[in-house]
Amino acid sequence: MHNTKMAHDSSTAEQLAPTSAVAAAAAPLIFEQPLNERMRTFLRLDYLYNQALYHNEKASQWGSRAAVGSLIDILAITTRSDVRSEVLKEIERHLLQLAEFENKSGVDGGRLRALINNLTRLRSALSAAGAAYLQPLRDSEFLAAIKHRSAIPGGTCEFDLPDYFFWLNQDAASRTQAFNEWLALLRPLCDAVAEVLWLTRQNGRSRSEIAAGGTFTINFERDTPLQLLRICLPAAAGIYPEISGSHHRCSVRFLKWNGLAARPSQAEGDIPFQLVTC
Repeated sequence: MHNTKMAHDSSTAEQLAPTSAVAAAAAPLIFEQPLNERMRTFLRLDYLYNQALYHNEKASQWGSRAAVGSLIDILAITTRSDVRSEVLKEIERHLLQLAEFENKSGVDGGRLRALINNLTRLRSALSAAGAAYLQPLRDSEFLAAIKHRSAIPGGTCEFDLPDYFFWLNQDAASRTQAFNEWLALLRPLCDAVAEVLWLTRQNGRSRSEIAAGGTFTINFERDTPLQLLRICLPAAAGIYPEISGSHHRCSVRFLKWNGLAARPSQAEGDIPFQLVTC
């Protein structure tokens, strides 16, 4: 009976695998371009935070090394500017926009209240954290030593940082717990950033476009400032965009992927794509 069940599960997995592979291949690739420094910072923070979470969950020594590297990069970004204040401003802006829908007909009141309540909760958590919310991380001699040695190629080897090597050889549960304590200090900021990015993307306007000869120029209205540009392409197209510009105008050049051993080339012909402005 047990063998029969295993054979059935194996057969089911084989049947589902091609479908999953086709679905993955059919999913479009989305290339994002920030249109101001604030959005650029938010996207980098979100990327590093998710990277840290991913590697921390691996619970291996190499995973812990990668997670700490992401944490140090996050601290470097937050040191250069007052990201907390920028996020709070964005939350306030979104709250004002959502408040305008409260008295409009055809609006899902329950969903609107849920969005407002979630933003209010994130704002309260970030405000309560205070301006010095990351000071314990910045004051940590342990993290400071890793940051200093990380600037040197291979500078975090065991002979450079014996205390780091000792910590990495502690049991996985201890390392994960310590890292989760560090992440808890970042969570109010990074959760708020993730929500702001989600709302920004949700408010995007999508339209189909064609890049004649593989190039495309986008001019933005000055009265409606945008923060994020998204270009969607089929994964199987073998093409990716190279985007340059600002919040007033962007130029897009589509390049053909020719493998790792060859340089990309200008895409020929008309390239259809989905453009989302947020």
